[in-house]
Amino acid sequence: MNDNVNRGAPGAVVLLSGGLDSMVAGGIAREHGFAINALTINYNQRHIVELAASKRIAAMLGAARHITLPIDLSLFGGSALTDAIDVPKTGVEEDGIPVTYVPARNTIFLSLALGWAEACGARDIFLGVNALDYSGYPDCRPDFVAAFQALADIATKAGVEGRGFTIHSPLLHMTKADIAQEAVRLGLDAGQSWSCYDPAPGDLHCGLCDSCRLRQHGYAEAGIPDPTSYAARP
Repeated sequence: MNDNVNRGAPGAVVLLSGGLDSMVAGGIAREHGFAINALTINYNQRHIVELAASKRIAAMLGAARHITLPIDLSLFGGSALTDAIDVPKTGVEEDGIPVTYVPARNTIFLSLALGWAEACGARDIFLGVNALDYSGYPDCRPDFVAAFQALADIATKAGVEGRGFTIHSPLLHMTKADIAQEAVRLGLDAGQSWSCYDPAPGDLHCGLCDSCRLRQHGYAEAGIPDPTSYAARP
């Protein structure tokens, strides 16, 4: 618990992976006056190092509370992030859904965030999905966010009683360059975030997976120095 948090501020649940996008989404929630209830999911992901980044970012945001919730999606498999499948390193695919897609991940994560929000009395949920510079995931699109918003309104006691929730996706229509610039505007240290799907020895970003390539491209396009340490460059 952060004793410096304004206890009179309304609370919001922020899905905080430890990545650049979720960090910026959390920063926007803070800027709007919300007390941050940060939710990180330990789903036994390949890049589990991001959990340490989520702790750093939660502290940076002055989170009122930070929960790291274990749920082992490696038991399901079906993704390069949760199964014995190689992470692609040849470039971002233009078509199709890549093998780094984790089946129904954002649906699962938002459901957990919704459960906590209803339990703790929060009515706002923030997540850092992005529909422009992303890897083709179906659960990062505007239609998905709108559909989950509708679900939240009918699937909860609070929603049925007219005290529904608002799903905030402030990065939805931003490019990675926009997100890098937003981190600077918000005064956030992006070097504390983690994006890489396949960490290299020495806690380095591999530099070649889709997520690393998108991060590098965003900083280059924004004309901002990239604070990330990479093991390789494309």
